[in-house]
Amino acid sequence: MSGRKSKKTNSEGGPAEIFEALAMLEKERGISADFMIDRIKKAIVTACKNSYGNEDCVVNVDQAKGVFEVYLNKTVVEDITDRGREILLEQARKIDPTAAVGDTVGVRLNTRDFGRIAAMTARNIIRQGIRDGERSRMLQEFESKQQELVTAVVDQVDPRTGAATLVIGHAEAVLPKSEQVPGEVLRAGEHVKVYVADVKVTDKGPHAVISRVHPDLVRRLFEAEVPEIYDGTVEIKAVSREAGSRTKIAVQSHNPDVDAVGACIGAKGMRVNRIVAELGGEKIDIVEYDDDPCKFIASALSPADVVDVTPAEDGSRACRVTVPDDQLSLAIGNKG
Repeated sequence: MSGRKSKKTNSEGGPAEIFEALAMLEKERGISADFMIDRIKKAIVTACKNSYGNEDCVVNVDQAKGVFEVYLNKTVVEDITDRGREILLEQARKIDPTAAVGDTVGVRLNTRDFGRIAAMTARNIIRQGIRDGERSRMLQEFESKQQELVTAVVDQVDPRTGAATLVIGHAEAVLPKSEQVPGEVLRAGEHVKVYVADVKVTDKGPHAVISRVHPDLVRRLFEAEVPEIYDGTVEIKAVSREAGSRTKIAVQSHNPDVDAVGACIGAKGMRVNRIVAELGGEKIDIVEYDDDPCKFIASALSPADVVDVTPAEDGSRACRVTVPDDQLSLAIGNKG
């Protein structure tokens, strides 16, 4: 006898366990409990349609008590032709003494009345709801970080491809070998900064396109490190990068009392050195931007010695630059 009571208690405690699971999902994965409850309601409607041939039902949820109630709306009749949608007048008046033929009354269902197929249907829809909620949360999280610099934790590195799986907030993203700085070695547990270049949605869900070689990674690093850039006093006009080798950044001050290059370098080189360290020793040249293309090009090609800069004859902003033969690769970079 006591065994039967125990079994009945566990069965009736099922809904409460569902609410506990939803609370855990919301806390650990950030999936809204309200979103999941809405999916459960829809799952119950589907189960009612499949089991009783009636999708006209009302689902009442009491989160505080951890229970839900399901009512099938049935039409009061004198003779039943459709048990899923109709109820005899005599039975209807046990629910509502004022019921009359043609009225609609809500018949409360015992959750144990759901068959195996209905329960399976509901579970599948709930699982899909969890997946959809996870995708929606991931999409929102990624979109909020698009074109931004984020700190990620290396979860694992594929020894075959070199691709690294990174944890960004509550989501994961893959950093391909092609988007890693040449020569750097990523290790599980390591914190790295990456640039979220794009967010794409596929059949498998949303995923972030992240990079350690994108020029805007350097731009964002300077914005984070140099207050004068962050507040707009100093503007980054252009960034050219050969990841792992050298980056050149052109800056311009909008305040005559602020030296743009000096602000980026920092006292004793502290600011730029922190960025160099983040990039694994990558060389960074900071040059003053000039509206005169010839002067700017000569400055941008440093540390190469520029012999001559001649404007193009067609009136465009292009210039012909002359450098010593032994400094050609220094001027144009390893990859031109």
